[in-house]
Amino acid sequence: MEAVLAHLRAAIERGEYAVGDKLPSEAELCRTLEISRPVLREALRALQTMGLTVSKTGKGTFVVASTVEDPTFGDYAASDLLEVRRHVEIPVAGYAARRRTPENLDHLAHLLDRMERETDTTAWVAMDTLFHLAVAEAAQNPVFRRVIEEIRDALARQSAFLNELGGRREQSNREHRAIVEALIAGSEQDATEAMAHHLHRVATTLTDIVRPARPASRQADA
Repeated sequence: MEAVLAHLRAAIERGEYAVGDKLPSEAELCRTLEISRPVLREALRALQTMGLTVSKTGKGTFVVASTVEDPTFGDYAASDLLEVRRHVEIPVAGYAARRRTPENLDHLAHLLDRMERETDTTAWVAMDTLFHLAVAEAAQNPVFRRVIEEIRDALARQSAFLNELGGRREQSNREHRAIVEALIAGSEQDATEAMAHHLHRVATTLTDIVRPARPASRQADA
């Protein structure tokens, strides 16, 4: 899927498919690229998330941009989502370290164990959002949980995107483990640092995926 996505993205960025153009039909692309329809559809979804295309029911997929600007996950742009997460989830982790109950810790530990054993990406993504909800619950403030609930769909879409294209799952498990260990220790500083590191890695991986495939070359200074 990554190869198909890279091929279609490069074709759009080179102008082979200009803004306003309709991409070939799924059947035609499958024949040309010699791939299955499920693989193609995953690549087309990724193009749409990147903001390069839109899909119109019954009409096809159309190019709407020639370069990647800011991916959208559900109702929220990636930049907006990350900004809010930094301002909410980092302090939430600190509150959770101070206020967590034994039940909160048991739930988080059990959830993390399941995530580390899970091999199915869809199931893992579902548990990823539950993990962040569980940290919010451990902060013992229902408003924090409501905020995470509001962006839950966007979190799931972002998580699926990063895991499919950025191979984030194992790294994310390690980052989640560090957060849980800080909560168990009751260290507010370690918890906020662990969450900040986690969100930084999310942002870095996202940037690596969506940066221009062929950055403009710079002329050497005379």
